[in-house]
Amino acid sequence: MPSTKTVARSKCIMTEIVLPNDTNGLGNLMGGQLLHWMDLAAAVSAQRHANTVCVTAAVDSVEFQSPIYQNEIVIIESQVNRAFRTSMEVELSVVAENPRAQTRRPCNRAFFTFVALGSDGKPTPVAPIHPETDEEHERYQNAAKRREMRLVLAGRIQLKDAAHLKDDILHASANE
Repeated sequence: MPSTKTVARSKCIMTEIVLPNDTNGLGNLMGGQLLHWMDLAAAVSAQRHANTVCVTAAVDSVEFQSPIYQNEIVIIESQVNRAFRTSMEVELSVVAENPRAQTRRPCNRAFFTFVALGSDGKPTPVAPIHPETDEEHERYQNAAKRREMRLVLAGRIQLKDAAHLKDDILHASANE
């Protein structure tokens, strides 16, 4: 098994300027273009962590909170929150910067799952993540819950077998 790595080693910050060809009829960045950029940033984070080719396995919970306009600068930050056996959860946050007004606003957040591939094209083990800060530790814990939810929804595990979710369900029941 590969040695443990930190979240910081997987960080990626990508910037793009929204050009006319990237926009829809309203002058807003097209969602598909943003998802393409997000996938690239997530791939960088996954490959930095795994040191091998990684492919997108799932895109979860993409939240479009605010439109991004032509001529704004898009800042995409990504990092691996948690590594499982061969897969990794990559969190992305997107901010739009208006250089004229000198303002920034959060626009999007998403979680992508990537799988590391070996030279044979098959999934290969990746190093575990060692969270260093309280925020990283919380993201690490929440990544396990999101993974279990994906597996339950896909029918790959039963809810009764989802240990991380079970704790939350029991805690919520106790507080009712």
